[in-house]
Amino acid sequence: MLYPSIRATLALGALFLVAASASAYTPKSAPGLTLYGDLRVRYEWDWDSQTGAGVPRADRDRSRIRARIGATYKLAPAWSLGARLRTGDRRSQQSPHLTIYSSDDVTDDFAVQADKYFVQYKEGAFTAWGGRNGSPFWHPDEMFIDEDVTPTGLAGSYDAKVGPGTLTTTVAGLYLPDGAVDLNGTLAGGQLKYTAPLKPGSFTVAAGIYQFDGKDGAKYLLNRNGARDYLVGVVAAQLVIPLTKDLPLTFGGDLMNNFEDYTAADVAPAAASHVDDTTGFVFSVGLGQLKKAGDWQLAYYYANIETFAVNASYSQDDWARFGAGPQAQVTDFKGSEIRGGYAFTPNLNLQFRAFWVDAITSVQDGKRLRIDLNWKF
Repeated sequence: MLYPSIRATLALGALFLVAASASAYTPKSAPGLTLYGDLRVRYEWDWDSQTGAGVPRADRDRSRIRARIGATYKLAPAWSLGARLRTGDRRSQQSPHLTIYSSDDVTDDFAVQADKYFVQYKEGAFTAWGGRNGSPFWHPDEMFIDEDVTPTGLAGSYDAKVGPGTLTTTVAGLYLPDGAVDLNGTLAGGQLKYTAPLKPGSFTVAAGIYQFDGKDGAKYLLNRNGARDYLVGVVAAQLVIPLTKDLPLTFGGDLMNNFEDYTAADVAPAAASHVDDTTGFVFSVGLGQLKKAGDWQLAYYYANIETFAVNASYSQDDWARFGAGPQAQVTDFKGSEIRGGYAFTPNLNLQFRAFWVDAITSVQDGKRLRIDLNWKF
């Protein structure tokens, strides 16, 4: 019998041979069809970590892969269909990665999920979609919502010229994922985003309010996150200043606050002392970009995210080894990320990300290094 990691590698290779062949040929009978995809190979190392109870976690290194294959088809000038398949555990809404080697011998069988399927209408300044898709709201990072989270519902946006810039109004009513396939609870949200050109550069600022309505019965979400309500306000901004034609200096950040007035029963199984742990912020500065061959990038992020500042089942899962199994719970932490990258071609780059974090209210902590080779077609 083949080991799970060997089966996963062989299945992934076969999948991408088919995808690469398809991307190189678009049938004449379907001129509106566009195929796209990406492949990631990752090495990840976690060390010097302990749980909230002060129990040391064993150091761990592992190799992981991610594959995503999508298509869009233009039905008419304003109408299109979209769909995407991704690898990943059915129990995770946050990560499409599969572990093919791990020092703790925990690996994944090959699995593919359909994480996008939607119809879109775009006419002039108005865009709307219905189905399953990525978050329609703009953020300069993933602290509020992970880019791998794909809710299901309706979303629409409208661009209006205001002064020298563009004001984008976005509203959405969405069902939230419970794992990669199932749904549990809802999100209703609205955001105003204003983007203005500078001489040189650009500035973007956005403000949004997001109501998470919980529902009992989640299969995979941890710590009652599926049943708990959140009312999260997020103010986000990004400033881009080109130092040269190909060397931008970028500043970004978020300020988050959960306006829900919790009781001890609301935050259980967390301790009652967490009822007011509802704020968070992120700051980042970066130099460079990864758009063409020879480009490089360096960036630094600092984050301080209290336990209930955001819904941890839908925020980023990158910074630490917090949570259980395929479900990450990365809130109640403060720490830093250093990021670097080099582009071999416009479609192939190498990135590294180093994290070190400490819990805000316990002794839980950790250090993590990731090296990613990313290819897209």
